[in-house]
Parts: sequence; C-alpha cells; structure tokens
Amino acid sequence: MGDHALPGQPPVPLTLRKSARARRISLRISQLDGRVTLTYPKGVAESEALNFARVKEDWIRQHLEDRPSPSAVEFGQAIPVEGKDRRIVPAEGRRVLLRDAEVAVPEGAEARRLARFLKELARDRLTEACDDYAAMLGRTYSSLTLRDTRSRWGSCSSTGGLMFSWRLILAPSEILHYVAAHEVAHLVEMNHSSAFWAQVERLFGDYKAQRCWLRDNGAQLHQYRFDATTS
Repeated sequence: MGDHALPGQPPVPLTLRKSARARRISLRISQLDGRVTLTYPKGVAESEALNFARVKEDWIRQHLEDRPSPSAVEFGQAIPVEGKDRRIVPAEGRRVLLRDAEVAVPEGAEARRLARFLKELARDRLTEACDDYAAMLGRTYSSLTLRDTRSRWGSCSSTGGLMFSWRLILAPSEILHYVAAHEVAHLVEMNHSSAFWAQVERLFGDYKAQRCWLRDNGAQLHQYRFDATTS
C-alpha cells in the first residue's frame, strides 16, 4: 500500500491495513515497538483513512511519548527480577548472584551474562509452574521453549509444545504463574472460550488482576536492552 507517515518532527510512520472484517476506521499503537497501524474497511478510500490519522495526530503523538524509553543494561542500573528492583553491581566471583536488593554480575559482557542468568531462572520457574499445573489437569506437555517474543507472552501448540517469553522473569511471580496456567490450560481447551477461562481459574484462581497487570505494564518489560544475543 506504499509508505505513509504523518509529517512533523519527528515524522510518524503509518502502517495501513485494509480489512474486509473492519466496520470502521481504527488506530492501534503497539506498546512494544510503537508501531502505528491504521485499519480501515474495504469500502473506505485510503485518503479518508489517512485524513482520520491526521485528525488524531495529537492523540498519536501523546501515546508515543508516554511509551517507556529503551534502557541499556549496565552497572548501577536497577532492573526488576521477579518484580523486585535489583541494582546491578559487579560480582567478586565468576557467577551471577541474586540478592535481596542487588544482582551481582561478573564484569565483561555483563549484559549478556545477566541475560543468560535470567533465561535460566525463567526456565526453572516456568518449568516448575507448568509441571504443577499440568499435573492438576492430568495432562503432559511435550516441550518448553523460551524466546524474546514481542507479540505474545506465551503459546501452546497443537502438539503440546509450550513457549514463553523469558522476560516474564522480570514481572512479579504471580504474573509468570498466571501466564503458565494460561498456556497449560490450552492443553485441555485450545481456544479462549468460557470453558478455557474456567480451566485457567481452576489452575490459578482469580486471574483478572494479573491479566490487567500485563495489559497495563507488560510493555515495560521490553524496555531493557541487553544485546543482540537475547532473542
């Protein structure tokens, strides 16, 4: 459909999407990467959709300004681990050590070492949670993988493979457990029907607060930049 942008400083790139299912023009701003998507019905002209975006320009720019800024991981900075801020400090030995208010990391490629430690911790916590929830259902999963996904926190394949974002280890523990319960529930209900949510509640309990937390705060877990090796 060509490249489009709202003029100004800076210009705001627009991704146009014509949809047969859309009933009206709508705007969506990704909290993960700031992408602005303009969706419009097939019967609407592209020029009309672009004019809609121009009318909403102030709203778009305000939402983009409110997004959390990327933050490089380095000594002296605080980073949440299981929902608690820990200051990154140099370690005396060769191991990463998690303390009450600090995380000690060996000097030299510290961002990469910290990312590796966090992935291992995430795998331990998620494996334990998924094992417990799967046992409650009397089901088994075929595999558990970690990725640095930006579009979803977890998934469950038709073959029982579970996938999670390792950045869940940055969130409070109950958030990680909620996502684990959510994906394990798909071993029984491969949908988001009322029967599925009943399974989630059976495993986790009342999940509404955790679901809202991810919606409102999840983007902040992606603001921490380790390096290109964290994907």
